[in-house]
Amino acid sequence: MNFSTSSTSRDVFVTGSTGYIGRRLIEALIARGHRVRALVRAESAGRAPAGATAVVGNALDASTFAPAVTAADTIVHLVGTPHPSPSKAAEFQRVDLPSILASVEAARRARAAHLVYVSVAHPAPVMQAYIEARSAGERAIQEAGLTATILRPWYVLGPGHRWPYLLVPFYAMARLIPSKRESAERLGLVTLRRMVDALVRAVENPPPAGTIRIVEVPEIQSS
Repeated sequence: MNFSTSSTSRDVFVTGSTGYIGRRLIEALIARGHRVRALVRAESAGRAPAGATAVVGNALDASTFAPAVTAADTIVHLVGTPHPSPSKAAEFQRVDLPSILASVEAARRARAAHLVYVSVAHPAPVMQAYIEARSAGERAIQEAGLTATILRPWYVLGPGHRWPYLLVPFYAMARLIPSKRESAERLGLVTLRRMVDALVRAVENPPPAGTIRIVEVPEIQSS
C-alpha cells in the first residue's frame, strides 16, 4: 500500500527502535512527517535511526524513560526477544513481558494518547510461552485503561527471517479445508513491508479514546 504524506504530524515514541522492525518503521514515520523519539541504551545511542531523537533509557525500567513520554505521544512498543522459539521461554519472561509492562507504566503516568503493541496471533498449537508473555502484555494494557492498538502477527518475513516461505504451500492447502481455514488465516505469514505499513496506519489512525483495537493477520496482510 502506498501512503501519501500524513496530513497530521504526530509525536511518536518508539521502543525497540534499532531492531528488525523498529528501524524500518522509524524511517517510514519520519518520511511521512512525524516527529520520532527513539529509546536506546546508553551504549547504543549512536545507533538511533537517522532523523529520530535518541532518548537514553532501559526499556525494562519505566523510571528510566517515563519522564520523556508526554500526553501527546503515541508509544510504539517493539521490544522483544529476537528470533523467538520454544527454547527461549526464559527470555520472554526476562525481556518481552517486563518491557511491555514498563511501556504500559510510562503510558499510564503520562496519560499518553495512544499505545501501539506488537503482540502475537493466538491461540496456536506452538510457542505457548511466547503467547503467554504477549497475552500478559495485552492484559496489562487493558487493565491500565489505555487507548491502544494491538497488532497480532504470527511470523514477519524479511531479511534473516525467510525460512517460513517453505510453509507457504501448506498454508495454501489449509485454506482449502473448511475446518483449517480460520487457523490458516489467523496464523498466516506477513511481510516486513506489510507489518511496517500496518504500524504506520495504527499510528495515524488511533481508536476512540479509552478503547483497544485488535488487528489480526488478515488485516495486516491487507495494509
